[in-house]
Amino acid sequence: MQFEKTPGWLDWYAGPSKPRFTLPAGAVDAHCHVFGPGAEFPYAPERKYTPCDASKAQLFALRDHLGFARNVVVQATCHGADNRAMVDACKASSGRARGVATVRRSITDQELQDLHAAGVRGVRFNFVKRLVDFTPKDELLEIANRIAPLGWHVVIYFEAVDLPELWDFFTALPTTVVVDHMGRPDVSKPIDGPEFELFVKFMRENSNVWSKVSCPERLSVTGPKALDDEQNAYRDVVPFARRIVEQFPDRVLWGTDWPHPNLKDHMPDDGLLVDFIPHIAPTAELQRKLLVDNPMRLYWPEEC
Repeated sequence: MQFEKTPGWLDWYAGPSKPRFTLPAGAVDAHCHVFGPGAEFPYAPERKYTPCDASKAQLFALRDHLGFARNVVVQATCHGADNRAMVDACKASSGRARGVATVRRSITDQELQDLHAAGVRGVRFNFVKRLVDFTPKDELLEIANRIAPLGWHVVIYFEAVDLPELWDFFTALPTTVVVDHMGRPDVSKPIDGPEFELFVKFMRENSNVWSKVSCPERLSVTGPKALDDEQNAYRDVVPFARRIVEQFPDRVLWGTDWPHPNLKDHMPDDGLLVDFIPHIAPTAELQRKLLVDNPMRLYWPEEC
């Protein structure tokens, strides 16, 4: 099957630089995706965008180039609840990838067991309205209660302005809850303003809540961009991410977000994205927690 990319789609950055920052041994890229290839794993009819292909082989080549040891492959919305591309990547990784799936209420217990055997350890609930259609919260809560006995967690993707209305639902979830990209704060607002303070409170009052401190390229307003050997990229995001890392060092994760779906402004050099890490996790201890200890505890607990 042939797929036509969404007009204006930005393809991932070819030939990324080698990071100057040396990742700690065993580092995990805890948020990345595969797209198709569409000829092998067709994109979902209900998708809101059609991406370029981004294969497992290309993802694993990037992993090795950047210096990561492992990946967590998160189901992309362009594949809907058809998890085959993500599962295929996990199975091909020789145990070096885990997955986060999108599932519907209709999934059977056997299908959940099969996903677990393939390496899936979580499900993602997406509340970003431009990316997905609405799913009733009672359906999501039912799914969360079914995956809890497997030891899985729930990944939640939402925008900062929506946290107040989602708070009660999020705090009712019976699993570990992992927030994508710090709940997408508006970094043009004060770091001690009410919007980000509410997110900090959310983490402080709920010890089962973790956060990915990833995607500065999505959050930044003033840059500079991770291009042209820029060593201080996305400076306006640094205080927000660093605050979460320093305040909750045992509940943070980081990932490249390769191949960076739906970016409109620019496509970052993934090597320079890795060089962003020491700005938000300035000590070796914080770096090890962020990149090794925390993701291993969540995705490979049997090895801890």
